[in-house]
Amino acid sequence: MPPTLASLVHHSALKLTVRAGEDRLDVPVRWAHSSELADPVPYMEGGELLLITALTLDVRDPAAMRRYVRRLAGAGVVGLGFAVGVHYEDIPEALVEAAREEGLPLLEVPRRTPFLAISKAVSAAIAADQYRAVTAGFAAQRELTRQALTDGPEGLLGSLAAQVDGWAALYDTAGAVVAAAPEWAGRRAARLTADVQRLRERPAPASSVVGGTGDPDQPGNADRVELHSLGTSRKARAALAVGTAASLGTAERYAVHAAIALLTLTTERSRSLHAAEQRLGAAVLRMLLAGEPDHARAVAGDLYGDLLDAPFRMIVAEPASASAARAHAGPQPGVPVVKPSAAALAAADTGGDPLGALAEVVESAAARAGEAVLVVPEGERLVVLATDGGAAVAACAEYAAALEAARPTPEPITGGDEGGLVVGLSAPSGPIAASAAYKQAEQALSVARRRGRVCVEHEHLAAGSVLPLLADDAVRAFADGLLRALRDHDATGRGDLVASLRAWLSRHGQWDAAAADLGVHRHTLRYRMRRVEEILGRSLDDPDVRMELWLALKATAPE
Repeated sequence: MPPTLASLVHHSALKLTVRAGEDRLDVPVRWAHSSELADPVPYMEGGELLLITALTLDVRDPAAMRRYVRRLAGAGVVGLGFAVGVHYEDIPEALVEAAREEGLPLLEVPRRTPFLAISKAVSAAIAADQYRAVTAGFAAQRELTRQALTDGPEGLLGSLAAQVDGWAALYDTAGAVVAAAPEWAGRRAARLTADVQRLRERPAPASSVVGGTGDPDQPGNADRVELHSLGTSRKARAALAVGTAASLGTAERYAVHAAIALLTLTTERSRSLHAAEQRLGAAVLRMLLAGEPDHARAVAGDLYGDLLDAPFRMIVAEPASASAARAHAGPQPGVPVVKPSAAALAAADTGGDPLGALAEVVESAAARAGEAVLVVPEGERLVVLATDGGAAVAACAEYAAALEAARPTPEPITGGDEGGLVVGLSAPSGPIAASAAYKQAEQALSVARRRGRVCVEHEHLAAGSVLPLLADDAVRAFADGLLRALRDHDATGRGDLVASLRAWLSRHGQWDAAAADLGVHRHTLRYRMRRVEEILGRSLDDPDVRMELWLALKATAPE
């Protein structure tokens, strides 16, 4: 359990003495915080032990202390620690009486105990509590796995009910109770059939919380029930109900998640192993993207563990869409073109499911090479984690090249391309930088769309120019709008401001060189630049303005 005021008082190294609120020391402490503000309430969240030396407080004024203590208690502060021997040799009686009246625990902190020691003690206790919860969660996972292997779903439900100190039930696709633990929970679970059926109408995975009044034969069983769909397809194959007296803690949540994964394995009737691997892979991917590589390793186990021990590539693929595709720019400078193999050319016939075909190509190549590969469908997107330099990455590149070669003409990739696909590859990365690798793959995917390519690797992006990225309707519209007033001015024959601006920017603002390029006097050029500023309402001394104007000129330059 989390630290309490009582545990801090009994901490032998802190030497704290209780001066008020002796009957309220069992409350949990969320954090220890020191503040000398006369009103620290705006900075409190509730559950804190507030540590003070009374530097700015009028602690001898009973009315002021009653107001101060009342404000703290109202904000959820669970205790007040007063350092003696700093500004006061003893806690002023006005503060002690105010704490007693309000029932707020007041702890005397000796001079030899720094506030930092109290904060460290609270932090260490919280960390230990979290570690215990995680450890208990993993122990629950192991026990649930053992029960599932030896006694099937019935044994797993019994173990889960004991782990959460409640009950658990398994439902079939029709919402009927298949198994329940303990025995009396069958009648309670049967009352939730309608709720289970409503859950099945939602795309899986889905969950809901149902509040109940419990079984009349079990008077004290007013419970909170969590319903979870089971299965890897959009239509749930089964459902799990978990009833408890209160919200689940961290360890209990680990147990429920483990039970969901294990029951999914036991209830799938077709492709169950593959579906379970994808579910586990999705969990590993989420942990990696959440910055929890150690947890990801623990969950990956032998299935994906080898994949996390070497540099890997993150691959993100989506079907081509007309809204995202842009004009085909052909091979980009510095970006190597992979020559497709005969097998890849044959695989390019996607049958209308480019993501499914890519997943099959990658998984088949990895299986032949004995590699681990993580393939996670995410709606209209496919995310792949594959060993850098391995067969899966090579197969992905060959498959993308085959799709490129199969296109009859170098037209933009659009939603009308049957089997069209856009793929982005990250640079080599590791578990600790998985989130950055995912962003790199997404960036490469975006560039692939803009350049009209099937596949782009992030590490090759800097080899080309940024200018092709300006080939976007929104960018062109911005550029046209920015330069329209200058072009309208030039159309009247009153001066060539656009050409003058281009020459001046290309010469980095060097008047003589730009004037020579234009064949005009430098004073004429200075006048034209003043007119540009007047018409645009912007100063050319601003580097951001000069950058925007130069990019606008490049974006609207004739081919």
